[in-house]
Parts: sequence; structure tokens; C-alpha cells
Amino acid sequence: MSALPYHPPEQSGQHDELASVVPMAGSTGREAAARLLGEQLRQWREERRLTQADLAHVIRASVSKISRLERGESPAKARDVFDLARFMRLSAKETRLIERLLEQAQDCEWYQNFSDVTPSYLKRLISLEGSAVEIAAYEHQVIPGLLQTTDYARALVRTVKPWADEAEIDRIVALRCRRQLILDHPIPRVTVMLDEGVLMRPRGGPEVMRQQLRHLLEAADTKRVNIRIVEFDQGASVSPPYAITHLTFGEGGPSDLVYVEHINGADYVTHQKALYDYKHALDQLRFVAADRVRSKELICEAIERYS
Repeated sequence: MSALPYHPPEQSGQHDELASVVPMAGSTGREAAARLLGEQLRQWREERRLTQADLAHVIRASVSKISRLERGESPAKARDVFDLARFMRLSAKETRLIERLLEQAQDCEWYQNFSDVTPSYLKRLISLEGSAVEIAAYEHQVIPGLLQTTDYARALVRTVKPWADEAEIDRIVALRCRRQLILDHPIPRVTVMLDEGVLMRPRGGPEVMRQQLRHLLEAADTKRVNIRIVEFDQGASVSPPYAITHLTFGEGGPSDLVYVEHINGADYVTHQKALYDYKHALDQLRFVAADRVRSKELICEAIERYS
């Protein structure tokens, strides 16, 4: 594998193509995006030989509302649009186009379109990830969200939200994949210390895990993503029983912070003494973690076990 620019799973090669059809920002840009979004929805509906009444039923609306939406005259609600996308079985590429047009039509940051499936404690982290110059993380249970494949992410969502319907699961998975687009840019640099036990947990089954681990190898072969495995015998005395994410920002940006997630919430640590303690924990993990070559060997060994 060559050190090519990293692309999230199932998104390679699409970013520039989508950007070329998105209008400029501003009120005129918002109106143009709303019209483009409406035209795309109408085109996809007609290709599938569906009526406006068919779509109205999906989002419990009137036919006139669908008509206004297709003309770009009615404000588009993200949940309605994604419900229509699911009903029409749009492809991943078509769904990403919707996301970009919604951002422009609503003049909002991309993650605001996922507010219905984003816990309030996670919104701040997502808003800051794209402006960080470096992200250092330790994970002891799962592959970090920035490096998850679609199937692996779906298996995790089903584990933690067994009551969720397929529409909600699709939205959460789409959010995780959309976050990964920050890895298409020169920054941030990402270093992940991954507990060896994560490789042993076949989330989603052996085939899903094989795909996920192969994806890790691809990411590890790039210059900006550094994956280090913390082996059991080396990390026993220094590995904390919780995940840690440390964000560092450039000159003029926010002060660095640590994000520590719990089962129903998260802490954002900025106090200098506590910040030092978490950074020290990450430094210890870096010191005992296997180097890049050994880490890739451990991942390959895990792939073989799942074969």
C-alpha cells in the first residue's frame, strides 16, 4: 500500500466532485442551493416513478409541501429530506450531495444537519475536530469514530442503541462517516493508541472485523495517521479504564482540551492541572505502545485470526 491521501470508507474521490456543484455562500447561494436540492429530489422521484403523494406520505405532509420543496420554495428540514432519501433508496454518493446542498440551503455547519441524532455533549467535539492541528486519542473498547468503516459503525450503533429503527441508525452512521472528511485535509494529524483488546472484539462478526482492520492498515500507511497498538503486557500498568481524546489547536485558536466520554455524557477538560494529568497519561501510552511496524504486524495477525 502506498502513502496516498486518506479517504474515509466508501467516500473516496467524491469530495471535489460534490464541491463543484455547490453554490457560493450568501443569501443568493442559499436560494440556489434550495432550488438545486428541490430539483434533485424531483429528478430522483421521477426516475423511480414515484408521485408527490408517495413522498408526502413518507414525511406525513401535504402534496403541496412536496411541490414547494421541489421548487425550492419551502425550507427543507434535514430529517424530512433524509427520510425521503431513505425511502427512495438513494446511493451513498447521492446522499452526500444532499448533505452538501442542505448545508448551503440552511447556511449552517454540516453537523447541524445531524442535530437530531447527535448528543449535545458530542456536538462541541465535532465542531472542534476540523479546526484542530493534532488529535491524539486512546481507545480501549472500539476503533475510534474517525477510522471506522460503515459496517463496523453500524454494528456499534446497534449495540448501544438496540431500540433504534433503521432510519435513526442510518443517520448516526452517516454522521460518523461525514466526520471522517476532516482526514481529507492537510490537518489535523491523528495519533491513535489502540488497546490490543480492541483487535480481539469482532464487532459485527468476523467479516466486518476483517474489513475494519484492513481499513486500519490503509489508514496507518498514510503520513498523517499514526496507529499504535498498546499490547497487553506493556500497557497493563499505564492503560486507563476510559478513552481519552486530546485536541491541539494552532496559533490564535482555542486552548487545547481533552474530551473524556462516559455512558451518558462527556467531560471537556481545560483546567491546566487536570489537562496535564490526561496528557501525561497519553504520553505514557505513547512510550509503551508498539512502534508503527510492530503495530501493523499485530493488526495483520488479528486479520488472520478472523480468517
